[in-house]
Amino acid sequence: MIKKTVVFGLALAFMFAMAAAGQTPAKGLKVFISVDMEGVCGVINWDETGQGGPDYGMFRTLMTQEVNAAIAGAVAAGATEILVRDAHDSARNILPELLDPRARLLREWTYGPLSMMEGIDKTYDAAIFIGYHARAGTPDAVLKHTMTTKLLDVIINGKKMPEAGINGLIAGHFGVPVVLVSGDQAIARQAKELFGDIETAVVKEAISTAAIMLHPSKARDLIRDKTTAALKRLKDFKSLKFNPPYALDVAFADEALAQKASWIPGAVRKDEHTVSFTTNDFMEMLKLFRLSKM
Repeated sequence: MIKKTVVFGLALAFMFAMAAAGQTPAKGLKVFISVDMEGVCGVINWDETGQGGPDYGMFRTLMTQEVNAAIAGAVAAGATEILVRDAHDSARNILPELLDPRARLLREWTYGPLSMMEGIDKTYDAAIFIGYHARAGTPDAVLKHTMTTKLLDVIINGKKMPEAGINGLIAGHFGVPVVLVSGDQAIARQAKELFGDIETAVVKEAISTAAIMLHPSKARDLIRDKTTAALKRLKDFKSLKFNPPYALDVAFADEALAQKASWIPGAVRKDEHTVSFTTNDFMEMLKLFRLSKM
């Protein structure tokens, strides 16, 4: 009993000392990390991003190491719970044995509307996007596309959206701000247009279909440091939200796919490539989007 009293007294004294210094004990942060591959340092060609590619094994290792850098940065900033969502292609890219054990890993697709953000909910303090890329049609951007190479554009409430934007809205639906995006300079620019003055980790600079790369170790250092910086200024960020009604335009490269999507209840065919949906329900919009690109 005496030992417990002494410990309790020391804890109180510590709290009072911090209060006197104008500080409060930080609560453990809960962080969600969504990971794509096209924006990983070194990646430049589609062959490097999928099973069967001769160098895929090397680049999935680099992908895992960039996630580990973000985990290390998050822990340094006070994160005590971290969920990593493998969000590229098969959703089975990150190497579980090499992943930092301080995080949990979500693999494989659930085929639900949250897609690349599966697992997020309102209990998270922040969302981080690693290895992301610019939207379809962006000049000087590595492997740019929006969800699939079959789409020309995804526009929500009049705004052209990269995957970071769609996923940022999902985070915002749960009141979670996006605080960091890593990838090339094009997605960094689009992320700041969407989210304001968030942290970005530019690990490569695209020039047409090529890119100037940082050394992977330098990229990891940058991601780690930027993650810590982002979470230490968490109060500066707001979650991304659009006001209803939600107007979704999906533009297909193939006119036949637009024709197919136009049969979804509520769809409006705008032109030979574009199908539009309008709803007041955010989750319904996500479901319609998923149906349209199936």
